Amino acid sequence: MRRLLERQQAGELATRHVRAVAETVGVSERTVWRWLEQAKTTGQVEAPVRQGYAVSDEVWALLGEVGGNVAELRRRLAAASGEASVPSASTLHRVIRRDRRAGRALMVEREPVVAGPRRPDPLSELGLNVVAGQGTGGQVFLREQKHLAQVPVLVPGAQVVHTSAVRSVLRTVAHAAAVGAVVCLYGDAGQGKTVALQYALSQLPLPARVRRVHVGVHPTVPELRRVLADALELGRRLPRGAGEADLTLVNALRQPRVLVLDEAQRLPGAALEFLRGLWDHPDTDTALVLAGAGSERALRRVPALASRVLTWELVPRLSQREVATVMAAFHPLWEDVSEDDVAWVDEHVGHGNFRTWAKLTSHLTAESYGRSRAVVDRRLLERACARLMAPL
Repeated sequence: MRRLLERQQAGELATRHVRAVAETVGVSERTVWRWLEQAKTTGQVEAPVRQGYAVSDEVWALLGEVGGNVAELRRRLAAASGEASVPSASTLHRVIRRDRRAGRALMVEREPVVAGPRRPDPLSELGLNVVAGQGTGGQVFLREQKHLAQVPVLVPGAQVVHTSAVRSVLRTVAHAAAVGAVVCLYGDAGQGKTVALQYALSQLPLPARVRRVHVGVHPTVPELRRVLADALELGRRLPRGAGEADLTLVNALRQPRVLVLDEAQRLPGAALEFLRGLWDHPDTDTALVLAGAGSERALRRVPALASRVLTWELVPRLSQREVATVMAAFHPLWEDVSEDDVAWVDEHVGHGNFRTWAKLTSHLTAESYGRSRAVVDRRLLERACARLMAPL
């Protein structure tokens, strides 16, 4: 407040200064302007401390007993201490969601007994184990899934390889889905982001809760509303008015979901800010996965959204040391290829780019079609590599 007051007295105060303070403190711009007026009147230059509602350990334990059902939690609190002493349902939802996103572990009973419809806890639904940590926090560990995903990789006979990058994306997506967070999956084109993301989404125990949102290049906010409505299967039920349409989307997002936007770098600032508003709404329970080459740069142009990203997940190129092992697991054609030949291909064409290696594998598969046992030698590799070299 002191710096803002000094700028105002010098005639240098601009809206961007107030906006920066509001985003840093986590309040609205109107609140900062009000604090500034109070500072001028009273001389108090320190921002007042907000005394918000906090969930005690006893109430948190009760939330676990009712299976994460906030409505049932509020009913029990009201029955014990009276309606007037219990915060509103929206406040409870907001504070509990904030604590969960901060890593506070929720221990859910296996068979909670509740009155009325039960809202299951996302941590339990997503097949995650919660191990209590020190104090009020905790750690979330992914439980290995029994089933394997049928992820298309556009090469006959190929399979998803559990590289360190794939495992990291798997944990990041599971964590985000469990706590309703925003994550950004980025890396250069062709590094395997989409395949890793498809695999991670397929491992969630409730794939029906996943909604993929397909966006065009630089969509407007009304266009983004329409594609969100299509992804949420709202069809023609989306009202024409912006306010009513947004309320319809909020109602559809009350149930825990995972919204996935690939090629997020296509989204302009207004569309990203619209997504942040939906995710931030106290009545929504949504994880937001934003992926694409350059998506991290697009998000950083919207500081209010970038500050809410839980994990910035980089999918790197394959290192020279792991290429041979990874490709042998990726497709049987590479099992008998010497490490020297693999290193030669990576140096001249592959460059650790998984998409390039997949295209090369596709050419080798076509070359060896109909043979009982394909022999991949240097001559065949040179011929396949030549098909991938762009003309000058």
